[in-house]
Amino acid sequence: MAEPTTLHFTGQHDKNQRDKNGAKPQHNRLFYMLLAAPGIIWLTILFIVPFYDVFAIAGGRLDFLTESPVAVYNPLSWSHANLVATWHGIFGATAFQLPIIWRTIWYTAVASGLCLLIGYPAAYFVARFAGRRKGMFLVLLIAPFWISYMMRMLAWIGLLQSNGYLNKLLGFLGLPHNINWLGGHWYTVVLGLVYGYIPYIILVLFAGLDRIDGSLLEAGRDLGLSRASTFVKITLPLSRQPILTGLLITVLPMLGDYFTNQLLSGTPGTAMIGNVIQTQLGTNGFQGQGAVLSLLVLAVLVVPMIYYVRATARSAREAS
Repeated sequence: MAEPTTLHFTGQHDKNQRDKNGAKPQHNRLFYMLLAAPGIIWLTILFIVPFYDVFAIAGGRLDFLTESPVAVYNPLSWSHANLVATWHGIFGATAFQLPIIWRTIWYTAVASGLCLLIGYPAAYFVARFAGRRKGMFLVLLIAPFWISYMMRMLAWIGLLQSNGYLNKLLGFLGLPHNINWLGGHWYTVVLGLVYGYIPYIILVLFAGLDRIDGSLLEAGRDLGLSRASTFVKITLPLSRQPILTGLLITVLPMLGDYFTNQLLSGTPGTAMIGNVIQTQLGTNGFQGQGAVLSLLVLAVLVVPMIYYVRATARSAREAS
């Protein structure tokens, strides 16, 4: 009785294989297309259409009576007036945006570097040494996402204001405590960026470090490597992709951030490119230039995104 059962199982397996090589992939392809259809429709309505509308405003004209932008949806009728005005605002004789762009890059570089320096040890600890408390630490890491970014920044204001807890702590320790942290200081803005975006990089780093095979670390120790050498020669190279992903996730929103600087400083001396775009979009007669500037920022952000995709594909090929 066992032999017919075996033959029947083998024949059924061959039939499934023939289905996989024949008509079955067509059904699977249609099923996955239908499954992706709602997401594609949603993306088209809420991203592609508004994105094209930004192009239409950037290439549109200005109603001189109301000083409001008039969108032009025909690409053949687009005007380059807003692009020229934006270009002069960056590189012209009376340019004021180029220093703001360099300031934005500087703030983002310092803040993302601090996020990595602070977030990597935290993620490494949770991935390697948390043990049975790993779930508790993950909940604590995810908890900031339960509170809106605006509420977290308002809490930061309560911490840094003149009679806030930080100055009270400094006074309790006998240190200078009459510090106006919210008086337009660059380090306050940078620390606010770190505070706002560090949960993203910690979660990404944890996910990558937690997937590293522990046997590789044990093999390094068996070959005579110290803990520090094991980290430098094994853990750190294997975490290169999570580091790249975490930095990308934090750098991209930081470059367009305007809310942090607006709440923690609000002075022209610490303005970022996001503040310029927000101001132009809210000022009659400058919405077209704000649309052009936002598209230029997007074009710059595409470069690291392409690098990330290529680096990820290269890592996948190396792993296979």
